[in-house]
Amino acid sequence: MATQASAPTKPKRARRVKPQAERLPDLDDLERSLQFLQSLELPSGDGDRMEADWHAVNISLLDEAVRLLLEEPTNYYCAGNMFLYYSIPQALEIKEYVEGNGKKPRYKGPDFFLVKGVDGTHMRESWRVWEEDGRYPDPIVEFISSSTRRKDVEKNVEIYEGVFRTKEYFGYDGRKGELKGYQLGSTGYAPIEPNEHDWLWSETLGAYLGIWQGKYRGRRFRWLRLYDREGRLVLTGQERAEQAESELQRLRNALRKRGIELE
Repeated sequence: MATQASAPTKPKRARRVKPQAERLPDLDDLERSLQFLQSLELPSGDGDRMEADWHAVNISLLDEAVRLLLEEPTNYYCAGNMFLYYSIPQALEIKEYVEGNGKKPRYKGPDFFLVKGVDGTHMRESWRVWEEDGRYPDPIVEFISSSTRRKDVEKNVEIYEGVFRTKEYFGYDGRKGELKGYQLGSTGYAPIEPNEHDWLWSETLGAYLGIWQGKYRGRRFRWLRLYDREGRLVLTGQERAEQAESELQRLRNALRKRGIELE
């Protein structure tokens, strides 16, 4: 079993400077901003490669597990490796970068996220907060590599905590077998304490996140998986089919011993 890392030191936050004059934007400003955002042709991808094979595969595994756990997405939306747009400056940074006219944006989106209380039955090319009644992700999961550690563990967490107010953040380093989680409280993010299996409970998912070593899609690795409230592994579609076939074979063998053969 992979070991649980000690509670992480929360990243330092930039000092907030109080503006000289606090003024709420008037309705005309809000309407102009919304019209501008709606007029932008925002990209849904930039062609950047994933950091590693396990990274992409584990996003797919987590997405499948969440959908099997929560069933039909009539009241939630989940996605992996998708752009998340939340402001005019950030949207313009991504647009200019994809068009080759700017530097790499400070933030493009999480590896995996879920938003509760929305209709997830229709396709989206990206998550645009202003088109989703101002809804931000409830849990976010980042799959961490050596090249993305500082961004995922420090810079992005500041956005999730201070801007998105995301209820839960999980970071998993598959190479090291380290899983860390935070839950948002009145004073910011606090570490989620692991249970006796080193799993972390997610209130937003109603399930545990834990490390499981085994084979998925032909790859053997330390995968991040879901476990239900009773501690049972949330099986993939293939695993469920294999389990049903194994049970059928067991029943056939039991009947055969009694001289009964099933066609």
